[in-house]
Amino acid sequence: MTVFTPASVSLPASVRTFLDSSPAADLRGTGEQHTSVFPFTGERLFTFSNATAGDVDQAVNDARAAQPEWGNAKLAARSAVLLRLHDLVMEHEEAVLDLIQAENGKSRSHAYDELMDIYNCCRFYAVSAQKAYGTERHKGALPVLTKTRTQYYPLGVVGLISPWNYPLSLGVGDVLAALIAGNAVVHKPDSQTSLTAVYLRRLAIQAGLPSGVWQLVPGRGAEVGDALVERVDGLSFTGSTRVGKQMASQAAARLLPTMAELGGKNPMLVLEDADVDYAAEGAVRACFSSSGQLCMSAERIYVHSAIADEFIEAFARATKRQVVGPAFSDAATIGSLTGPAQLETVSSHVEDAVAKGATVIAGGTALPELGPYFYEPTIITGVTPEMKLYDSETFGPVVAVYVVDSAEEAIARANDSDFGLTASVWGKNTRRAWAVASRLEAGMVNINEAFAPAYGSISAPGGGVKDSGLNHRHGITGMRLWTNKRTVSQQRFHPIAPSHHVSPSTFRAIVRTGMRAMKAMRM
Repeated sequence: MTVFTPASVSLPASVRTFLDSSPAADLRGTGEQHTSVFPFTGERLFTFSNATAGDVDQAVNDARAAQPEWGNAKLAARSAVLLRLHDLVMEHEEAVLDLIQAENGKSRSHAYDELMDIYNCCRFYAVSAQKAYGTERHKGALPVLTKTRTQYYPLGVVGLISPWNYPLSLGVGDVLAALIAGNAVVHKPDSQTSLTAVYLRRLAIQAGLPSGVWQLVPGRGAEVGDALVERVDGLSFTGSTRVGKQMASQAAARLLPTMAELGGKNPMLVLEDADVDYAAEGAVRACFSSSGQLCMSAERIYVHSAIADEFIEAFARATKRQVVGPAFSDAATIGSLTGPAQLETVSSHVEDAVAKGATVIAGGTALPELGPYFYEPTIITGVTPEMKLYDSETFGPVVAVYVVDSAEEAIARANDSDFGLTASVWGKNTRRAWAVASRLEAGMVNINEAFAPAYGSISAPGGGVKDSGLNHRHGITGMRLWTNKRTVSQQRFHPIAPSHHVSPSTFRAIVRTGMRAMKAMRM
């Protein structure tokens, strides 16, 4: 494994300048102080006051007061704000990348994945707003006599809880979906990565967003989360399955529209006709993007026995070519884990597997000489059910490789999981790969690439099944999740009932004739 060891590691000038601009003033909080750390060094990065339940109440009140003006604005005006934000983010691209790395510790290229996603969100939501929220025409109950329309209008205030691993993509991207629908948002970014949310909120305000419709309330999960669920009109949550189930249960008690993207133990299936070198390079992206701290990361690889040895060797070579280190540039391809909890989980899963007989093919050790939370990209074989690594989400740069004798076995083992977020299938015969993909129990499946094609196809819904989620973001269906639906029908000339002009028997005869005609005309 190659390491990148700079003479010194310091924050970029853009981050220092932003820290000097009092970003804590943009956060709602009167509670105890919280300090986030700079993952490359473990040193203090940013200190602010946590939000309390009372702060959440005030934030919701302020958001609710600001929402009507924004919600009543024309769709074109709301869309224009997102399109201007698109350009502002592009104008400040390097500063945004610096900030994501400073808070999260990921590599430059993996930080850029988030920027690509936010460009996608700004553009798609803006250009699709009319299609998503414009009044829809429907065939009425009776042709000619009934005129029916469906209207979409904002829920009001959406509560949004976003994680530390993708502060721009999974935080701001979901905020934009709620905003374009005309809602106000009370957003709890993770306390480790609240600076990214502040920076993007400032750019959004510069683009024309009223400041009151995006409130920031970072703080303790239970206190802020519980307060949000009790006050908001819709809930978006991205995080662990355990907490997600708890939040969904609380939201269900109030019948809140809810979107939850949760954990994953995602499989990668390498069929016997796969291009071995191409699949091995793809496995690096699938398994080690953002140091594996990605709910869509592949943590299980099922490779056909006919090419297993060749694939494992190629994958190990590709992994050992990665450059691990702290770099605010492209000098390193793999960055740091974000904090001590992630390092502890990764280390314990690997140590447990090795102690119980698994074999490390590549990696397998922490790299404290680079920084407190660095860990090598790691490939392990011989993983068995009694090991933690077998079915628990690791959320780090570790993958277990299993040899199978058929596609049927790979499908069965891939589906043998409580999770169902994403998966990938690799093979030259694309018709067969599609057939395999269509049998996988996952919300998103990719063929001959890692997670990016399905997630990046933003016009399609993206999310998980089973314990990996509830409802989907993206697409028109994801946009409409943050609206109420109202169907309005006008009846003309005659009621849908007998009247003093039409007897019950005549009315029934008319209905039968009409229904037969509608069936024949496939109406």
